[in-house]
Amino acid sequence: MFTPTQEQVRRFFCEAWAKSQAEQPMQAIEQLAAGWVAEHPEWHAELADADAAVARQYGEGAVGGNPFLHLSMHLSISEQCSIDQPAGIRQAVELLAARRGDLHAAHHEVMQCLGQMLADAQARQSQPDGAAYLDCVRRRATRD
Repeated sequence: MFTPTQEQVRRFFCEAWAKSQAEQPMQAIEQLAAGWVAEHPEWHAELADADAAVARQYGEGAVGGNPFLHLSMHLSISEQCSIDQPAGIRQAVELLAARRGDLHAAHHEVMQCLGQMLADAQARQSQPDGAAYLDCVRRRATRD
């Protein structure tokens, strides 16, 4: 299992964004990351200064206020959809995106389910419940 440090994650996003802006060759994961960064112009300046971004402190659980946690969740959801794991997540996210008319907005809703699944697992000191996560996304996809 790949377990990067906080600094490695932050530098990865900063470097992907810098490569994107400089139109340099990028690996597929960097392209995906830069695409999600592009969706968040409020963080462009912050990601432009990698050393400052690495040093910055964010509050606990600051999904919306911590660009690296937020962007990591976008990547996680994208990866889950690409491999359809848990089985059915791709269809649920696609349905949610279609109902909302916006994949980005759908991801933000899925993040709420993902965050809840992780918080529940941490509270139980157990493995994340993929079925409960999928059910949460499906409920969001089928309600208005």
